[in-house]
Amino acid sequence: MMENEKKLTIGEFNFTPKKPLIIAELGTSHGGDINKAKSMIDAAKDCGVDCIKVQMVYADEILHPNTGEVPLPGGRIRLYDQFKALETPPEFYTEVKEYTESRGLLFLCTPFGMKSAAILQKMKPKIVKIASPELNFTSLLEEIVDWGVPVLLSSGVSRLSDIEMAIEIFRKDISRRRRDAEDAEGNRVCLLHCITAYPAPEVDYNLRVLPNLASIFGVSVGVSDHSADPELVPALAVSMGAVAVEKHFCLSKNDPGLDDPIALEPASFSQMVKAVRQAAKDGSEETIKRYSRERGPDFIEHVLGSGVKELAPSEKANYRRTNRSIHALRDIQKGETLKKEDFAVLRTEKVLRPGLEPNWENEIIGRITKNFIPAGEGIRFIDI
Repeated sequence: MMENEKKLTIGEFNFTPKKPLIIAELGTSHGGDINKAKSMIDAAKDCGVDCIKVQMVYADEILHPNTGEVPLPGGRIRLYDQFKALETPPEFYTEVKEYTESRGLLFLCTPFGMKSAAILQKMKPKIVKIASPELNFTSLLEEIVDWGVPVLLSSGVSRLSDIEMAIEIFRKDISRRRRDAEDAEGNRVCLLHCITAYPAPEVDYNLRVLPNLASIFGVSVGVSDHSADPELVPALAVSMGAVAVEKHFCLSKNDPGLDDPIALEPASFSQMVKAVRQAAKDGSEETIKRYSRERGPDFIEHVLGSGVKELAPSEKANYRRTNRSIHALRDIQKGETLKKEDFAVLRTEKVLRPGLEPNWENEIIGRITKNFIPAGEGIRFIDI
């Protein structure tokens, strides 16, 4: 392995750039239909994936009803209502997990708050995923770290300081548990480089950042790819040391799921899997040479980038809006004493203002408000 190369350990399995973990992100594209979910799992299995991922969505732990609207083919709809429509009972996820494992695949799920985390923990997952907007959700990370399972941390629309704060939570846990030296080097944590744009331009990926992140934080790295090209970013990511590759999967781009338009259909997903396996076999130098011949050296150089971790052009406008901050759950009058039930750590999204970072949620309890804070708006330092 390369000097900075790490591995991801899940049970008895070790994933490295020579054998990367390939994840089919079903997200919510199953629409809560267990038969469709099973069909998607079967199709992904046929593509050669290692892992099936779903999202456990409960609207109230993700955003406020006043967060704004999104345009859909049938007209504009509140984003909150769209998330509400994606809610599925816990039994659905249990059946998905059982079916996934019966097909010899890893089950992976993203919780978005304490309710979904509690449900997922009871299912005894072998691995868990934290989505990019929740990278700064301190209390959720502190909950997950106590499970003692490997964690994939997605790092879209984040700065180095955001990643450092998240990694530090896991590093403190390692010290507390007195893990062995190899585990302390990050076998339990894999940082997934991600660009929070849908679709994300391939030239925004800056894949040379992968070995730098591995070196800076002492963890394994991978990529969560939202680009349209089936193979370019995943294959080049492996050439840069990725031990895990995640990409959205659908049966048809014409299906009504939120992510279906940017997901890969089975034929394209199979193409991606083959490209990743080939890159793992060929190694870094040969993979970069091959794509430079096929796509042009200047274009490949743009995709590989500088290696400096910074917000990509396509995601800059999303910073502090898709991320979590502290928001009022009701109209809070000037002069009130803040109680825990008055606010929540939510995504800001469309029209609301961002609030304090999530690590302040316990510190503001008992503070007196200086201003009127409308329901949904972020709670700022100047408000308390």
